Amino acid sequence: MLKQILKWAAIAAVAAAALLAGLVYYDSVQRAKLPPGIVSGNGRIESVQVDVAAKYPGRVIRIFVHEGDLVRPGQVLAQIDTSELDAQLASGKAKIAEGNETEAKIKADVVTREAAVRYQDQQYIRDRELFSRRFISREEMEQTQTKLDMARAQLDSIKAQLLANTRSIEAATADVQNTQAKIVDSTLVSPVTGRVLYRLAEEREVLGAGGKVLTLVNLDDVYMEIYLPSQEAARIDIGAEARIQLDVMKDFAAPAKVTFISPEAQFTPKQVETRSERDKLMFRVKLKVPDEILIPRIERIKTGVRGVGYVRIDPNTPWPANLEVRLPPLTPTPTSAKPAEKAAEPAKPHDDAKKDEAAKPAPAEAPKGEPVSTPKVETPPAQPAAAAKPSN
Repeated sequence: MLKQILKWAAIAAVAAAALLAGLVYYDSVQRAKLPPGIVSGNGRIESVQVDVAAKYPGRVIRIFVHEGDLVRPGQVLAQIDTSELDAQLASGKAKIAEGNETEAKIKADVVTREAAVRYQDQQYIRDRELFSRRFISREEMEQTQTKLDMARAQLDSIKAQLLANTRSIEAATADVQNTQAKIVDSTLVSPVTGRVLYRLAEEREVLGAGGKVLTLVNLDDVYMEIYLPSQEAARIDIGAEARIQLDVMKDFAAPAKVTFISPEAQFTPKQVETRSERDKLMFRVKLKVPDEILIPRIERIKTGVRGVGYVRIDPNTPWPANLEVRLPPLTPTPTSAKPAEKAAEPAKPHDDAKKDEAAKPAPAEAPKGEPVSTPKVETPPAQPAAAAKPSN
């Protein structure tokens, strides 16, 4: 039995070696067909990963997407519990209201104190004139002076209270704004057009600050990285024209641009096959696919697909016929509207019960409408039913 297993293992190893040799031979043949002004390298479609995380600690009450879903910028992805923040917001608004009432009272006291200061000032002027004519004593004059000083001191004290109350209102307003910002940040939205790669949390799970909920693949930034030897990488300029061919779609060639050339040589990753040996240092070159190619095909893009990247190092070298730009035809499907529907659903998670209630009377109200035009209406059936109720 052991000999038979070893025999089959040896056969499998020989077959794998033959397949690898065939791939290397095929790759060398394909490279030999390239004009001298064009170089190539194996790679795969990659994209930047974006983490959607909670900014503040809290409990995840709902996640609206699943792995593989296509999301758009601004689409609601998850909701963190905001009950404590709502209470803080209500408390802060109450403090502001209390401060405004106190401010109104203090301003009324200011008006009263200002009137008292004006009266005492006028009294002081009259008594000073009388004292100069020796109609009143010095003691009476000093009493008038003291009353004026006291009135001014009371006015200054009231103004200081008004200023302190104003500062308290400003602090309470800042707290309210901070709480409102936290509430807004508790609704996690997609920052990019992308696809959900990982769902890292579940509903009712408590996360700390920075706790990750989802990982997205940013489909706005799709590229391929290839590895070229120094003598080829040195001749490439940023912005050089390139082509990308996928192994699963060899009949098509997508245009691309060189957006990055590594300044340092490095070992190539294991998943990238090069024509030179593994221990040779290569330079990483990044080929970016234009947005006008990505956006119409955003739902068909998948990262990790292997292919070959071609770079034209000589602008005067024409592209071979098999590398002329040929893109797969666009096939619009009704699924293109799904991301928008998903974005609208999470925006009103608390209205599900209301929608159900509005939808229930629809069958009963249907006879009152026009059955022929009902299927043509694109709005949900709950809306015509709701519109028919006032007619009763």
